[in-house]
Formats: sequence, C-alpha cells, structure tokens
Amino acid sequence: MSHAQTITLYQPLLQSIAYNLVRCKQDAEDIVQETFIKWLSAEHHKIQNTRAYLIKAVTNNCINHLNSFNRKKVECIDNVSEAFLKFKETNLSHLDLEFDISKALQMVSHKLEPLERAVYLLKEVFDFDYDTLQETLNKKKEHCRQLLCRARKKINDETSRISFPSPTSLIESFRNACDIGNPAGLIQELKKDI
Repeated sequence: MSHAQTITLYQPLLQSIAYNLVRCKQDAEDIVQETFIKWLSAEHHKIQNTRAYLIKAVTNNCINHLNSFNRKKVECIDNVSEAFLKFKETNLSHLDLEFDISKALQMVSHKLEPLERAVYLLKEVFDFDYDTLQETLNKKKEHCRQLLCRARKKINDETSRISFPSPTSLIESFRNACDIGNPAGLIQELKKDI
C-alpha cells in the first residue's frame, strides 16, 4: 500500500481517536497531521503493523498535547493567582471611607453656609482651636463659636434621605488634607466660597 493510500485509509480513524482525547477538532487535525509527517520519515521496514503504530503514535501525541496544555493552564492559573493575591493584599478599606466622606461632604456642602462649613470642618475634623480659626478665617472667636454651634445644629437636623450633588473639588481638597496632614489646600477651597 502506498503512503497516500495509508493516509486516506487511516486518517478518519486517527482523527476520531484524537478528537475523543483532546476534544478540539483543530487540535485533533494538527495532531493527526503531525503523526503522519513523523510516520512518513520513519523507517517503515521496522513497523510491523502500520495501523497499530499510527494509533499508538496519535494517542501518545494527544497525551503530550494534553500534558503541555495542562502545564500552560497551571502556569496561567498561578500567574492569575499571584496577581489576585497581590490585589487581595491591597488595602481596600479606603473605598468605603471615600464613599462615606463623599456623602458627609455632600451633606455639609448642602446644609451649611460657606463660613459655617469652613468653621465646622476645620474645628471638627482638624481640631483647629478658636485662635487659629480667628486667624485663618479673619473672624472673631465668638463669631466662630456661634458659626460652629449653628453648623452642628443644622447637621444634626439633617436626614439621610436627601441626595445631594457631589462637591468634587471640596472632596479632593479634604482627601488631600487628610492624606498629607496639611489642610492648606482645604482652607483655600473653603475660603473660595466665603
């Protein structure tokens, strides 16, 4: 039997075996083609049973293909796992904090007048004393006390059902002041509205 006849005779059987093992038509076709290429360069006088030889060769090539695929899959999963673990180790607590700060600053911006807001944030969040407030905002200490008292009352009377537009620049200035520990940018932002 010629090589072409052998290929024509055994190709459907070998493709069926390969497909049943690897479960991918393209991979099965590639494996069968590789098997025939190797068979064509083999010493045919040493092969006693061509059919058994080709079936065994396709089976071995499928096993090698699956092992290679599994190694690649494990490497990929390991890489993804490492990336996930790095992400998992990242501190995500700031996400809730940013949401809470955003909501709080929305309420403060909506309910308080600019001067009340400045006094309230600088006193309540950054613990400015009244002397520093007087110097920073150019208002008397007594006036700052009154503004803080009014601001606290307005905040306490506020309900959580109201939705407010986000004061983006105020949130950013507030976040920077908290992160850096220097409220100078926040002070400038608060003074803009006064």
